[in-house]
Amino acid sequence: MDSQVKILEFGIRRENEERRDGGIGIVFDPKTQKFAVGKQENGLYRLFSGGVDPSEDIKEGILREVTEESGLHDFLYVENIGQAFAHYYNSLRKVNRVTLSTCLLIVLNSTDLKPVKLEDHEKFSLFWTRADELLENLKSMNMEGNNDHWIYFMGRALERIKELGYMK
Repeated sequence: MDSQVKILEFGIRRENEERRDGGIGIVFDPKTQKFAVGKQENGLYRLFSGGVDPSEDIKEGILREVTEESGLHDFLYVENIGQAFAHYYNSLRKVNRVTLSTCLLIVLNSTDLKPVKLEDHEKFSLFWTRADELLENLKSMNMEGNNDHWIYFMGRALERIKELGYMK
């Protein structure tokens, strides 16, 4: 019996892809029923994400990225909701990427903030949005399948939030 799990693959394969594995944090505030995202200058709502060093625990690395990029740090519940390979154009670094992405659902205890630690190429700020607005934005800005994996993970996150009783 084959016990291997097939990992889904999203996006369009591109020439000269740079491999950088990492993760995504889908951050939900049960009090306001909104999601925390990074709003880029071009209007794209981006999920908090980034590369994780091979020696770094994937969960710790994703939580580090979420805190560095958003300032959010008071987490009530964290769950790994899946992995996927993603091919995309990283518009902030201007490079083609392929990644094995791990996605965490992060439910906040509070919206208390620490100072952010954005890198020079990270041109976005914390923004709160409803699930429907977030999905509409990701789909409308989904050039060449760059957001396919984020859209997939948002669907998984919404299912889990409802199952766990956090979404009203």
